[in-house]
Amino acid sequence: MGSATDGATAARHPLFARAWVRLSAQLDRRGGKAHRARLLAGLGGEVVEVGAGHGLNFAHYPPTVTRVVAVEPEAHLRHLAADAAAGAPVPVEVVDATSEALPLADGSVDAAVTSLVLCSVSDPDAALAEIARVLRPGGVLRLFEHVAAHSRAHRGLQRALDATVWPRLGGNCHTARDPVSRLDAHGLALADVERFRFPDARLPMPTSPHVLAEATAP
Repeated sequence: MGSATDGATAARHPLFARAWVRLSAQLDRRGGKAHRARLLAGLGGEVVEVGAGHGLNFAHYPPTVTRVVAVEPEAHLRHLAADAAAGAPVPVEVVDATSEALPLADGSVDAAVTSLVLCSVSDPDAALAEIARVLRPGGVLRLFEHVAAHSRAHRGLQRALDATVWPRLGGNCHTARDPVSRLDAHGLALADVERFRFPDARLPMPTSPHVLAEATAP
């Protein structure tokens, strides 16, 4: 389930934003923390984190990162993120902005990070276009996202839920989005992708299919 932390979407779902704080803690105990660490391993230079939520990633940035601009439009989560930034091992600046209008110059960052947010942004293609704009040539995008299932039956269930109750219950979360398939359209070349089920429960949830992926800017 996404964090509902993007722009006007977040403003319309403040209750879910608060529920996400509790839910994400449960997911981290079930393996999410390890996935976050892998997401950020090896990054360096200046980084933009899109939809930073309440700052769960901050503790995992390696010392090779010189600065993180953490974009978070939802007020409650942004306040918690500022607290998390104060204890982060690298400099983190938390800013009020949306994925569709990143407050950064063209080609100004070495890396971008998305973590369980592209499911809930109002315009995923606009978000990816903005990320491509601010990345330096050769910069990297790291993604930890839940995505559309490969199984036809599972994907059919996802689409049915997306067309009915799921976005309303989950802060505009869409279970059948597939941002990895949209990277090439924005000039981002997929370099690596790992697909897995998370949480790895006996009965999969609509949001169980996940990816850890990396793409590069030309």
